[in-house]
Order: sequence, then structure tokens, then C-alpha cells
Amino acid sequence: MIDRGLRLATPRLILRAFEPPDAQRLFEIQSNWNVTRMLRLAPWPATLEAMSEWVDIHGQEWRAGAAYRFACVLDGLVVGCADIDEIGAGGAELGYFFDETHWGRGLAREAAGAVRDFAFGHLALDHLIAGHAAENPASGKVLQALGFRYVGETTKFSKPYGQDVAYRLLRLKQAWL
Repeated sequence: MIDRGLRLATPRLILRAFEPPDAQRLFEIQSNWNVTRMLRLAPWPATLEAMSEWVDIHGQEWRAGAAYRFACVLDGLVVGCADIDEIGAGGAELGYFFDETHWGRGLAREAAGAVRDFAFGHLALDHLIAGHAAENPASGKVLQALGFRYVGETTKFSKPYGQDVAYRLLRLKQAWL
């Protein structure tokens, strides 16, 4: 079992397990349609209750080894999330989101890179998958910069939109790094 006190560090960020007080900040971030519309499974509109439940579930997932969701902290403020979930059969799915005021600064790449390294190093996974809404090519660029390779397109249900959206899929094998 991975200790919930684990901290991952990048040049600018500290990644740590979410704590109950983080729900308020998550609510603020996900109250922005520009953020939430890119998150396939996020409720819209965001509510503090939903964010509190989500943070509570994180602890359960962490203890079970089913998912590891990290709060991305910059100068003491939670500015996003980077995580792996759907862990099984030697792999997992990597995801992330950030407050819009922090887009375009390379923070997603830093955080997702740290979680990628955690997945391969601490969990000894051999591959990761990831995806992004087709309307979010910036996320695809982050994933490609981390070594992910494009594998195809599909549609996936988007909770914020309430319908299927075009979705791009990528994969990374540890051997590719």
C-alpha cells in the first residue's frame, strides 16, 4: 500500500493526496465551464457537495490501490489534479486538469510527468493510456510531450455535455521512455 503522506515534487509543484478542505478549491476550479467541459466524468454544474464526495472517494480509492489522485499545489494553492485510475492488468489511465488561470504554463506536463513516473516507478506498471476531447488539442500536445502515442479516435459519454463527444486515445509503454 502506498502511504497517503507521499509527496511528488516537480520544479514548481508539490503533488499530494487530496484532503477534505480541498473540496472548496475543486469546486472553484470546476465551476468554470472551460475547465469542466473538458472533463468527461465531471458533474455540471459543479457543487461543493459533489466535490466533497469526490475527495472522500479519493481516500477510499487510494487505500484500495484502485486510483491515486494528486492535488497539484503551487505556492500553497491547489491549482489542479493529476491522477491515475482504472489500475489493472499492468496498466492504468492517466488524467489531469488545471484551473484555467494556470493553463499554458507547462504545469500539466510537469504534474502528468510526475504521475507517469510514479506509475512506472512506484507501481511497476508497464503501460498507461490517456485520452482527451477532440476539441482540446492542447491536452494531446501535453500527452505527446510525455511520450504518449496516438492510437485512435472514438466517442465517449461526457457528463458535462450530457452526450457522446469525439475523443482521442493515446498510449504509453514504459519501454518507449
